[in-house]
Amino acid sequence: MIPSLIIGFIILVLLFSSFVSVQQGTIAVVTVFGKYSRILSPGLNFKLPLIEMISSRISIQNRSVELEFQAVTVDQANVYFKAMLLYSVLNQDEETIKNVAFKFVDERNLMQALVRTVEGSIRAFVATKRQADVLILRRDIVDHVKEQLDQILESWGYHLQDLQLNDITFDDVIMKSMSQVVASNNLKAAAENEGQALLITKTKAAEAEGNAIKISAEAERQAAQLRGQGIALFREEVAKGMTVAAKEMKEADMDTSVILFTMWTEAIKHFSENSKGNVIFLDGSADSMQHTMKEMMSLNILSQNQPKGKDDR
Repeated sequence: MIPSLIIGFIILVLLFSSFVSVQQGTIAVVTVFGKYSRILSPGLNFKLPLIEMISSRISIQNRSVELEFQAVTVDQANVYFKAMLLYSVLNQDEETIKNVAFKFVDERNLMQALVRTVEGSIRAFVATKRQADVLILRRDIVDHVKEQLDQILESWGYHLQDLQLNDITFDDVIMKSMSQVVASNNLKAAAENEGQALLITKTKAAEAEGNAIKISAEAERQAAQLRGQGIALFREEVAKGMTVAAKEMKEADMDTSVILFTMWTEAIKHFSENSKGNVIFLDGSADSMQHTMKEMMSLNILSQNQPKGKDDR
């Protein structure tokens, strides 16, 4: 009875050990007496009990690792990097899985080789660049690392998905000097912009002032022309009126100097009405009035004897 129970128990154990469950996103590597045999896909798989063994389970999902390291530029400046490395198994082919399973002793050795390879590639690139150029070469650094590592990682069965340089810093002295350079450049740009704005403002103001002067001068010229034309018309009408009046007085056998006397008195009246508080001194003696009337008569005779222009013909 007891031997039967033992045999049944052994058979039951062997039966259960013949089935292997592989999680999604994982590949199981099977060996026979320590030698690679085959791979098992995700799901329920069968293996020979006591003969086939699960050597390792390999994740085919993306994996990431954070890096912190230092590099030195060609002008001897220390550069500090903080990066994130994203990698994965190249594919699910059998040969690729064999490389992943047996290239390194364990995961720790793989990670050490991967990190040191990435750091060495970046250090070699930065060593040929100047400190002032490193910040603007972020994309070039990533492309250089991928170009250098793709072939190496593929031989290990892995693929570099992405490398992100999250932070690039320098020594405090360099960071402070860089901040001062940026601040001075900003101040210079602001001063240049302010100067340009002031120049534009002054130019526009000068143009506006010049246009205003031109408009004012043109208006003054037109006003002077109109005033001149008005005075000319006024004088012409006065001359015509005096001519008619003198002719009528002559026909009536009257002295035409009365007209000049009337103009004299009208001028005095106009002065008194429109003087606006100004004081005008006039010599009202008979000799002065006679002298003024003679001058006015001379001007009247001169205007009558002056030849007419083309426009008056």
